[in-house]
Amino acid sequence: MNKYIDLRNKNDFSELEYAGNIIKSGGLVLFPTETVYGLGANGLNENAVKKIYVAKGRNSDNPLILHISNMDMLSKIATNISDLEYKLMNAFWPGPFTIILNRKKVVPNAVTANLETIGIRMPSNKIAQELISYAGVPIAAPSANISGKPSGTNIQDIFDELSSKVDCIVDGGNCEVGLESTVVRVIDGIPTILRPGKITPEQIKNVAGIVKIDKHIFSKLEENEKVLSPGMKYRHYAPNSKCVLVYSKDNNLLVNKINEIAVQYTSPLILSSTENKAFYGDTLVIDIGSRFNLNEIAKNIFAVLRKVDSFNPDIVIIEGVAQEGLGLAIMNRLIRACEYNYVEV
Repeated sequence: MNKYIDLRNKNDFSELEYAGNIIKSGGLVLFPTETVYGLGANGLNENAVKKIYVAKGRNSDNPLILHISNMDMLSKIATNISDLEYKLMNAFWPGPFTIILNRKKVVPNAVTANLETIGIRMPSNKIAQELISYAGVPIAAPSANISGKPSGTNIQDIFDELSSKVDCIVDGGNCEVGLESTVVRVIDGIPTILRPGKITPEQIKNVAGIVKIDKHIFSKLEENEKVLSPGMKYRHYAPNSKCVLVYSKDNNLLVNKINEIAVQYTSPLILSSTENKAFYGDTLVIDIGSRFNLNEIAKNIFAVLRKVDSFNPDIVIIEGVAQEGLGLAIMNRLIRACEYNYVEV
């Protein structure tokens, strides 16, 4: 029987010593970060890391991220770190920012998917920080979900699919950000975003003076292309229901197009901004948050995507947002959830 540790609204995290010992001994722990919940194991223990892939049903060529609690841990797992890479870490750590660095041999191949690089993050969530400190090792942790499903942003959403596969569950309530971290790799002196997140291109440019966005953020990797970052290649964030993503700069065109698609189906479901939900007549609508508050939409979107299958719709039509700032990350997740079924008007 796994242990459940409830740390919602608590400031005493001493119970995490138990969870830290599970990590040390090669077990799996479900735990919160500021982005999404993680499925964690000892990132320096190959056999423990392999348990993550089994529990998630995750492809072995999809690398994991190592979570650290201090810079001493960084020096043990990464090498040949440039001044620019340190500058980015100093600017965005602790926080929802992952940087891909050259790994040391102590990092198992199972973590890196046989790459010579490793994604590393220092979470700002206090529970995550304390857990890593108690474990005394970097924690390898992808998002807590069965591969392909929306990431978990609260324990209730992921309990049924993962509780029997882990040794300990740490409940920290709802995640603050709601989307996985921004992943960056410095390529030829240019910070390149491989996966967008809460840390925006604009913020990175302010620190580095330059930023590039990888072409695969809104396009599929080819079958033989290497996965340089989690979330780049495989079907991800997706409900079982068929989804289509619709966007227009003109809100009237957006609403009209969604209504036009909806009438073609028997039981459509629309994921709508708060401001537009009254414009969809009798069609079933779920509110994803204000289109003027992207932080709210980011925080809600995975939980909402997990709800849609319970309505058994024959189509889910999702309102898109502008691909700028945090909207870049929201649209990246939604386009993948819709398996690139995207309409712009």
